[in-house]
Amino acid sequence: MHPERIAPDVARKFQNIRDGYDRVLVVFGDCGSRGALDAFLAHEGLERIDGPHCYEMYGGPLFDRLMDEEPGTFFLTDFLVRGFRGTIWHGLGLDRYPQLLNDYFGNYRRLVYLTQIEQPELLAKAKTIAATLGLPLAVRHTGYGQLEARLVAWMDSNPQ
Repeated sequence: MHPERIAPDVARKFQNIRDGYDRVLVVFGDCGSRGALDAFLAHEGLERIDGPHCYEMYGGPLFDRLMDEEPGTFFLTDFLVRGFRGTIWHGLGLDRYPQLLNDYFGNYRRLVYLTQIEQPELLAKAKTIAATLGLPLAVRHTGYGQLEARLVAWMDSNPQ
């Protein structure tokens, strides 16, 4: 909800762990930091897995196809399904101002849940979220998609 906090939060985390590791790889998409994350990483000589955000990392080309198919798509991942109440509902203030639901979600046409691990309880929760938002639900199992491939490629090109 606050992309301007990404770089400072990663910096704080790095400061807390830097002495305990020989190598640090940031596994985080830019997610709207407008280059601030990459500027911090360059300053510290750190690398990150390439990718703009988790939907693209998990979905890869599927994400682009889904967006081309329906630009009015709201996406969920396993993380967002687990934390929907706090991250989305509370984060957007819908717990305090439920009348804003249509203002936030009225232009979406569907909800796509990109699953990393197929879990019946998460699917049930995603169905509840879709009903709450008034959106049809589509489920696509991606696993860890491009994230996994990018991690493997990084490890292959950076042997210990």
